[in-house]
Amino acid sequence: MEEAALAVAPPRWALSAFARLRSLWQRWFLWLILAVLVSALLVTVVWLAGRHEVEQVQANLDRDTADAVSDLRIGLQRNAQSLRATQASGLDRTHWPEAAASLLREHREWLRLEWRDAALRPLEAVNTPYRMRLIADESRGADQSDVGLACAAARKLGAPAYSPSHYVPILGGGGVEVMELCVPIDAGGFLVASYSLRDTLIELVGPTLTRGQEVAFTEADGTRLVALGTSRRTGTRVFTSQQLIDLPGAALMLRVDGWRAAPDLFPNVLTALVTAISIALVSVLVLLARDTRRRLRAERDLADALAFRKAMEDSVITGLRARDLQGRITYVNPAFCEMVGFSPEELMAGSGEAIEAPYWPTELAHEYQQRQARRLAGGMPPREGFESVFMRKDGTRFPVLIFEAPLINAQRVQTGWMSAFIDISEQRRIEELSRASQERLQASARLATVGEMASLLSHELTQPLAAIASYATGSLNMLGPHAKGEQAEVAMAVRRIAEQADRAGQVIRSVHDFVRRRDRTREAVAPQALIDAVLPLVRLQARKLGVSIEVVFEDRLPAAVCDRTLVEQVLLNLARNAMQAMDTPEHVGERVLRLRVSRVVAVGGPAGTEDARRWLEFSVADLGCGISEEVAGRLFTPFFTTRADGMGLGLSLCRTVVEQHGGVLVFEPNRPRGTVFRFTLPST
Repeated sequence: MEEAALAVAPPRWALSAFARLRSLWQRWFLWLILAVLVSALLVTVVWLAGRHEVEQVQANLDRDTADAVSDLRIGLQRNAQSLRATQASGLDRTHWPEAAASLLREHREWLRLEWRDAALRPLEAVNTPYRMRLIADESRGADQSDVGLACAAARKLGAPAYSPSHYVPILGGGGVEVMELCVPIDAGGFLVASYSLRDTLIELVGPTLTRGQEVAFTEADGTRLVALGTSRRTGTRVFTSQQLIDLPGAALMLRVDGWRAAPDLFPNVLTALVTAISIALVSVLVLLARDTRRRLRAERDLADALAFRKAMEDSVITGLRARDLQGRITYVNPAFCEMVGFSPEELMAGSGEAIEAPYWPTELAHEYQQRQARRLAGGMPPREGFESVFMRKDGTRFPVLIFEAPLINAQRVQTGWMSAFIDISEQRRIEELSRASQERLQASARLATVGEMASLLSHELTQPLAAIASYATGSLNMLGPHAKGEQAEVAMAVRRIAEQADRAGQVIRSVHDFVRRRDRTREAVAPQALIDAVLPLVRLQARKLGVSIEVVFEDRLPAAVCDRTLVEQVLLNLARNAMQAMDTPEHVGERVLRLRVSRVVAVGGPAGTEDARRWLEFSVADLGCGISEEVAGRLFTPFFTTRADGMGLGLSLCRTVVEQHGGVLVFEPNRPRGTVFRFTLPST
């Protein structure tokens, strides 16, 4: 049986050979796998290198295209400015052709310059001297659609505008693509420049081209209009980049095609071989220390992730804050600390048992506590965020926009709340500036309307006032110079009518000149004459309101150099305002209007100096209820008034008149009550 067992069992050397064969086969199998992997890595690296080179070529072409578009836009803007500058010296049909010819010599891309009136009818036209005449005069009428589109856009925008490109045929075959530029003229009409798209590429884009590039203008749908550059060579690869040129009134595509041979392979193969050998060595080391390397890689990835997250959180300008489910602050980024002025230690140290944050305003702390309690109870904040007010460490308040979301860990369990904060102080400031600007624009529009109404009224009232003065003069002539008794009183009344009609005419002429910004003749007028001119009208209203008038003049006052009519209106307006301020149900006590004229204490120089003696100060004081701080801030704003029947233009016009004379108009509280208005005028 032993012999039979020995006969059945294989010999030991056979087992050893079989083990060696199996080990050799496993070794060769591992080497084969390694060779396949290395080959795959080699092919991948070579492919990635080639792709990287292709991306570099495309990136360079994109950059060249962007530079070409930038140069083209700058050139078109410079051309429009040159065309607009021709009207700076004045446009006349005698010298314009010479100026246009000079511009055409400087700009080869222009085919023709035209001067058209407001109805687009050609007035003058000059063609380029660098090529045959392409555009016939009979085809450039007022009904030309391309010029009409460009000039309509220019009229709407108030700035240069372009037309879509159109094809102009040439005798004998062929033609050119043309684009019209229309520039509005301040005096009315338009300047029209006809661009040759091909010459535009040559002059404005051609210098930026490199060898092996073709540049073309195309429509938005890809239709090619004109092209410039070298044609494609056989065996090359096409790289294309295009950008939209959005012009006022029209749009073009600039397309740049680059011809490039296949990327060189040899340097990339060397790089790939070195990389493959390194990968093979690393692979062997990985087989020997796989677990250790995995652990190190995990630690490195974790450190990189933490460093990346920290750098990202430190670089953002949005404030970030994390809270746990008890409301304690667990994390803040530098932007949030800079926003509120507290350090991370101060913010997190104060969040032990109390849930009140140090950046909450004291007057709003209770409201914020309730909001935080609702959030910790599971209340979801709005996705679009909500506004709130925070307090900096120095006590200043500022508005913020808050976005909050639940903080979920890897096990999908909520551990707190993450909040993002945006300081919207600058946004609020810009909104306020925009609102104030809009109000100023509306006020300017209303002032312009008032100016037109004043001009219209002055024109319409001049003739009736002249008729009144003529009738009054005729009545005086009929009464005779020696009228007695009742006729003398009638003559005095008619004479007053004539004087007031003449004064009304002077006021209307002054207002008309004031609205039209005309220079008025100023004269030396005694201060007492200015006061005496308005006193009859002031006393008439004062008797109705029960107001007594006090007039005070300093001794030896010089004459005021002014427009007498406008200054009298300023005095009359201030006096009426003062009497109306005392005619209120709240007023208690005497009603006194005080008019005072004196040398100014110190305007332009110290008291007693030569410059100080050149100014007079007029003051109008009342004993009314005074002016509140809210009203005082807007007192001189046009169309602002506190009276139901007022227009809000009186004080604004008064200040304008005084400032046109070089003086100032101010107001201050009167003692013991009321308000005093003071304005200064130059004196002789």
